[in-house]
Amino acid sequence: MPVDVLTQIVLRRPPAEVAAFAGNWDNVRKWYVNIKAVEWETTPPLVVGSRAAFVAQFLGRRMAYTYEVAELVPGERLVMRTAEGPFPMETTYTWEATPEGWTRMTLRNRGLPTGFSRLLAPVMSLAMPRATNKDLAALKTLLEQDRATAS
Repeated sequence: MPVDVLTQIVLRRPPAEVAAFAGNWDNVRKWYVNIKAVEWETTPPLVVGSRAAFVAQFLGRRMAYTYEVAELVPGERLVMRTAEGPFPMETTYTWEATPEGWTRMTLRNRGLPTGFSRLLAPVMSLAMPRATNKDLAALKTLLEQDRATAS
């Protein structure tokens, strides 16, 4: 069973700022609840071909995987694919301006679980939207709180 989860949120910050923060692996642990560690395997900054090892805790299981940047349009789109890990996964971030000048951020995770992960696919499909909505809400709070304190 394929997993395909699409979530989005509007953040009251310009797209360039949201993309710069959310698209930087050094910031991942600040807003992704389940990510426990990120270690660059290539030298920053993020470019096509950049790789990092991630460790997550999801559904009570430790998951270790390596993401590689497959596509990067600064300020607009970031596509990462697992190069190593429990199952092939692709994560896409898009950032677009709203009419008010804020950012609509879309987060899409899709993949085809294999092995033991295949058994968890139905549960993952239910749990991932809750988790990604929680992550996007944390990002919104973090970025909008920074905006309020800077004013």
